[in-house]
Amino acid sequence: MKYWENQKLLEIDKMVNNMKLKVLIADDENGMRNVLRKLINKRKNLELIFEAKDGMEIFKFSEASKVDIAFLDVDMPQRNGVECAKMLIDINPKIFIIFITAHSEYMMEAFEMYAFDYLIKPFRIDRFNKTLDRLIETYKQNFGYFKLHNFKGNKKLKKLVIKNKDGVNFVDMDEIILIQRENRSTVLYTISNRFTTSEGLSIIEQKLDASLFLRTHKSYIINLSMIQKINPYGRWTYTITLKDTEKDALLTHEKYELLQEIFSK
Repeated sequence: MKYWENQKLLEIDKMVNNMKLKVLIADDENGMRNVLRKLINKRKNLELIFEAKDGMEIFKFSEASKVDIAFLDVDMPQRNGVECAKMLIDINPKIFIIFITAHSEYMMEAFEMYAFDYLIKPFRIDRFNKTLDRLIETYKQNFGYFKLHNFKGNKKLKKLVIKNKDGVNFVDMDEIILIQRENRSTVLYTISNRFTTSEGLSIIEQKLDASLFLRTHKSYIINLSMIQKINPYGRWTYTITLKDTEKDALLTHEKYELLQEIFSK
């Protein structure tokens, strides 16, 4: 390993050891909130920033974007834990969700939400701590990997990093045909594959090469080099036929005019 890489790894290690992950807890039982608070306060890498006794309080929490970890009771008044998780993931797709509940029948829906873990009440303290140990180690690995690659500053690799329940995918931008919203998820279609993520279109749009991709509609981003045909779809809307896929995309009138400018240059 080169000397500068070794030095940067040491810097990363120092940053990781001094990090403070911000935590939110939500449970309608005061006793359970007390237990969670005490367990979290014992961890040097965690900082409890918000407690909620029902789901509506989470929806009103103005600093939800700053939360790294959320411990959510599934069965809460007004808004349940699954609804809260969907909202939090929409705000911060990288958040770690841990459901805590007495009802195991919610487990499948919880993991469909990309929950990091699911704890059944009453849980053992060592089980809780193992979950936290695994979570912090996962965070360290991801943090260290991406920090190192940011230090390297490799701009030649046009890769889009996509996080989903199966891990992290590195997708060649040149191969992306279409990105669209489907069933509350974001789906990327490439020449040979399909990737699903909980990240919103706006977040993905920021990562893309602006000279190659265009947000044609609130639910679609297209690769400009893949356009084959544009057809009217209504008075103010069009459909775009794309290469190498049976999928098409919607195009607003405003973005249609922008496309005309782009291709007339």
